[in-house]
Amino acid sequence: MNLPTENEMPDVSFAVEFTHRLRFTHDLFGRDAHTLIDLLDVAEGQVPKVQFWLDEQVSLANPELKHRIQRFCARHPEAVQVTGNIQVVPGGEDVKNDIHIIERMLKCFNHADLDRRSYVIVIGGGAVLDAVGFAVAIAHRGLRLIRVPTTTLGQGDSGIGVKNSINLFQKKNWVGTFAVPWAVINDRKLVETLSDRDFCCGFSEAVKVSLLKSSTFFEHIDRDASAIRQRNAEAWPVIAESAQWHLRHITAGGDPFEMLEARPLDYGHWSAHKLETMSNFELRHGEAVAIGVAVDTIYSSLAHGLSSEDADRVLDCLDRLGLLLDHPALRRTDELFSGLEEFRQHLGGRLTVTMLDGIGQPIDVHSIDHDLMRLAISQVVERVSGSRSMI
Repeated sequence: MNLPTENEMPDVSFAVEFTHRLRFTHDLFGRDAHTLIDLLDVAEGQVPKVQFWLDEQVSLANPELKHRIQRFCARHPEAVQVTGNIQVVPGGEDVKNDIHIIERMLKCFNHADLDRRSYVIVIGGGAVLDAVGFAVAIAHRGLRLIRVPTTTLGQGDSGIGVKNSINLFQKKNWVGTFAVPWAVINDRKLVETLSDRDFCCGFSEAVKVSLLKSSTFFEHIDRDASAIRQRNAEAWPVIAESAQWHLRHITAGGDPFEMLEARPLDYGHWSAHKLETMSNFELRHGEAVAIGVAVDTIYSSLAHGLSSEDADRVLDCLDRLGLLLDHPALRRTDELFSGLEEFRQHLGGRLTVTMLDGIGQPIDVHSIDHDLMRLAISQVVERVSGSRSMI
């Protein structure tokens, strides 16, 4: 039998099958408790270990939540083997800016003897989902993660994705993994206590995905922007559609782990991520994304095929959503432009930034005209100057 030499060994492509489970509930730890029970795999009669992690900000805004979780577990011993207390971690970027919190998470997993068939259920905003998800992904090379986003941003965007990360070296998401969550549950009751500011924040990502995927979806958001800002019923279908567009992109877009050049769902994010760090996280992620989307939309009208009329519609929509904001960091353009290089490094290879040729018509570009980008930034600043206070 002739064995192939080292130089003759063929390249072998293979695919791994994943399942993404997205659920929508009105009251997860009340009348819809069966949704969570059905997601827990009781294999061969063995009740799985479950550990709960809770965003501190969510816990403070929902003082009854811990008790409701404990009552849920007590009522379903046939499906839930709780390990330890409900763990609480700081909310917002604080949880992503302290790498020692990850060590604490891993110690808790180890102390509870969690294994690859155990579940970590994380309830919180996008930053908490990111950080706990990262710890879950590296423990035993991956426990089972159930995400319960408690912000409109998390429910419509980041909570649906397959990314987990923390910040390091003053750079957003420098340490992280790609890992498909076992399930994502979007529960309406858990976002009812959001401040108006945080409620509106999530819709910047909905605008973003509509600009990339569907002019019809953008028209829907544009039509209902004022009602969404008032937290009326029109808001919920937008969150659901945004989530579904993200799910389609991840499961059918052909590049869930971003192995190719482009990151189309990161439209407006090269500047958004930089603005967050430049503002010392005074800007919420959704607010920074809204600014980034506004800037890249104006740039797309100056340098590419997007009409000035459509660009104006986008900025008007963001304005009526309460998201067209200004911040002093936006004027530090030389520092802001370093975000382009960080964006390139994060993915590797040549710079690839998504812009618009039209609403619902994304294009990839590999260079940015800094003079035109400065002009785009100045037009955004001019648009909001005097009409809305800075953050």
